[in-house]
Amino acid sequence: MGELATDHEPAVRDAQAPRRRVLVVDDDDLVRSALVRTLNTAGYEVRDAASAEQALELLKESPAEIVMSDHLMPDMTGLELLKRVRDRHPDCLRIIITGHAEMNVAIEAINQGEVYRFVTKPWDNTELKVMLHVAFEHLELELEHRRLLSMVRTQAALVKALKKAGRSR
Repeated sequence: MGELATDHEPAVRDAQAPRRRVLVVDDDDLVRSALVRTLNTAGYEVRDAASAEQALELLKESPAEIVMSDHLMPDMTGLELLKRVRDRHPDCLRIIITGHAEMNVAIEAINQGEVYRFVTKPWDNTELKVMLHVAFEHLELELEHRRLLSMVRTQAALVKALKKAGRSR
């Protein structure tokens, strides 16, 4: 697993480690720029989109492991975007970041399983980096879990086949 970077040093990661790609979606240029800058200094591969539609197009071209989206955007809310992301890219973690922390939006997002975290603006850069570090660890653990589960199922099928072959002798 990689180490968490500070504002002044890039993350030191194993060359074998998967890329840590984040897509930032916010219609506010200043907010989007600040998020991109913060995440770049932490060593993440960051792409950004000014709209939900642009984000969906970028995800078609090249997937991201995490999508961070503002909630209140023109044409499509962040929650609507993240529902589409979940349907099209179910392994992608989804994070809402908003300056309008409406309780009903947070409850809906959590209850429907649309988001991994709900972040309010203004955010703390250190907390944001720690949250993303933990989110990527979560993704890596899920991948390892799937790999091990597949291995166990394969071995169980092999044992069953060997037992059956032993009985037929």
